[in-house]
Amino acid sequence: MADMQRFREAATGWVMRGAAPPDTAGVRTAVLVEGLSDLAAVEALAAGRGRDLAAEGVCVLPMGGATNIARYAELLGPPGLGLRLAGLSDEGEQGFYVRGLERAGAPSDGFFVCAADLEDELVRALGVPAVEEILAAGGDLPAWRTFVRQPAQQGRPAQRQLRRFLGTRKGRKIRYGRLLAEALTAERTPAPLRDLLAHL
Repeated sequence: MADMQRFREAATGWVMRGAAPPDTAGVRTAVLVEGLSDLAAVEALAAGRGRDLAAEGVCVLPMGGATNIARYAELLGPPGLGLRLAGLSDEGEQGFYVRGLERAGAPSDGFFVCAADLEDELVRALGVPAVEEILAAGGDLPAWRTFVRQPAQQGRPAQRQLRRFLGTRKGRKIRYGRLLAEALTAERTPAPLRDLLAHL
């Protein structure tokens, strides 16, 4: 079984900094996502469904933003190392994915679009009360209650407030990407995540 963390670091170094190409032994699929919170959510959901992505030869790669898709797809996909590609994109970034995959000559099947973003999908799937319970268990309920009292948050739907709150502190999106994904039942799994796992 490939060491996916080592492959992830080597692939990122190669794509972003021109380091040596990564060893693809044991890796068959690269799942391209925008950031670390997406990585945390995909891996947590897969583990919760009894999937061992590393054993399956699947590596989830955060690209540091949608604008990097063309380079990742060109170097890791069929034109480069020949890995099968899949991934998630935010609705607002879908154009970068379409153009990037096309430019790289990589197929677009296996890429799934989140309405707004992955956090939005997770919050809508679980519902605000369930997310607040998870915040409470994580010790962030007092911070959340302070946040919603801010003047800028008045009159905004709770779902949008939660999405904003998750991004207000470094590491929070990553932590709750994992925790919210772990809380999903099969019936409540958002379509983009469900379809991605089914595709892998």
